[in-house]
Amino acid sequence: MSKATSSSPSAPSRAPTALDRLALVIATVGGAGYSPVAPGTAGSLVAVAILWLVPFSRPGLLIYFIAVTLIGTWAAHRAEPLLGGHDPGAIVVDEVAGMTLAVLALPLTLPVLAVAFVLFRIFDVVKPPPARGSQALPGGIGIVVDDLIAGLYALAVIGILHGVLRWP
Repeated sequence: MSKATSSSPSAPSRAPTALDRLALVIATVGGAGYSPVAPGTAGSLVAVAILWLVPFSRPGLLIYFIAVTLIGTWAAHRAEPLLGGHDPGAIVVDEVAGMTLAVLALPLTLPVLAVAFVLFRIFDVVKPPPARGSQALPGGIGIVVDDLIAGLYALAVIGILHGVLRWP
């Protein structure tokens, strides 16, 4: 299932603070989440671009993953009531965390990133157990955890393909 894409009338009426604005920038990955078509895919594509363009060392990639997950969970938690509704579609930092997890133990080559992108998007949309159920968790945790589970599924499939078949 896809995320809700519209704001709820229950969004707070107070003016956003500086921390609110920072959370929105992080949660929407610099605005990628406001894409009018497939914001989750847009967020995943931003992740692919970062993973391809930044020359991460293995420890650096792990630190990046942990930082995106922790800061992204905070930002998603804070942005959710500002955007209205549960897990609004504009929040896509969870896709960045999940996509990063999908390649965490693999070489960051274009073929690996391409296969990871496709598999991650499939698992993120289908939400096999326990991903769907994890969405019931509150706030930012519920927003991020299902994407981490999708990332784990993608990592497992790519790891098997890469280990057994040497592909991609």
